Amino acid sequence: MPIPLRLSSPGHPVGEVDFTALRNFAALRGQLRVSFTPHCNALCWFCHNEGDVPPPETHRDRSNKPRERKFDASAYVKTIAGLMDAGLKRVYFTGGEPLLSRWARPVLEQLPRSAPDSSYTLITNGLLVRRNQAWLAGTPLDKVKVSLHYFSDESLMEIARVPHGIGAILDGIEAAREVLPRVELNTLLQRQNQHEIAAILDYALERRMPVQLIELVDTGFNSQHTDAAVSADDAIRYLRTLTSDEHTEIVGVGQGRRVFRVDGIEIDVIHRDLGRHHVGQCGTCPLRSQCVEGFWALRVDHGGGLQPCLLRDDLRMDLREHLDDPHALATAVAHHITAFTEGTL
Repeated sequence: MPIPLRLSSPGHPVGEVDFTALRNFAALRGQLRVSFTPHCNALCWFCHNEGDVPPPETHRDRSNKPRERKFDASAYVKTIAGLMDAGLKRVYFTGGEPLLSRWARPVLEQLPRSAPDSSYTLITNGLLVRRNQAWLAGTPLDKVKVSLHYFSDESLMEIARVPHGIGAILDGIEAAREVLPRVELNTLLQRQNQHEIAAILDYALERRMPVQLIELVDTGFNSQHTDAAVSADDAIRYLRTLTSDEHTEIVGVGQGRRVFRVDGIEIDVIHRDLGRHHVGQCGTCPLRSQCVEGFWALRVDHGGGLQPCLLRDDLRMDLREHLDDPHALATAVAHHITAFTEGTL
């Protein structure tokens, strides 16, 4: 059944949808995160899998399966194109591990070329980049972001239970650097890698790669391991020995961050001490006390759903009935986000 349209702001005509909330979200650097697959070749203990069942959970209990796949390459391309036409600018391709998906190549190769103020980013653990390097070089990707939460065979095994060794991931980073315009790293701060953060930063700076350091987000999936979370304070102190170029950013959506520049290379730290930025419905959300992110991403999953919050499956909408009409799709999403921000969803 089509989503009914509603009066979305004072003075707005009945039967029309106000795109203001969606366009404001885009203007505030909100992300469109597109998950190709819930499956992964790593079993990171902290994985939230973009709101689906994380691979470690399925590994422990084979009956605990992720959503059924209902999107194909055409559906992904139509959704991305429709939402970018509606104003979204920052598209991130995730998983699981996106390069495990049969749809990764046909979707990434068919993407409309991004506008000057838009971008496409692939988020990967790096293990499959070398194998896929040739066709990745021909895509319009602006950036690859490699999750480097470890810097030794020992920490890789402890955190992700990957037996291949850290060399395969570092080679994947080099493969990405050889063919794509920009490669960045992101690292989750945790007890298991706390002793390696300086080495990861030094490795990145030597290769002039930006890095994002992230404090643990408690999603419920990782609640049994919250004792592994560590503060960003030590990393911040180390960065201050490397540079005095530091500022804070608390604009936009999501969490505030501290931004350092070391010899022109940006290192940013997602730091909970800077607070988080919520909208509308978040003010009365029953899960707000568990959320340290706020509303910063729209997540499209392989089951054809879209949701504005990682913790709220009840806010998920089905995109499939709108795929044949890009305007209807954009209108339905705009309505959904307006209702979310106004607290009426």
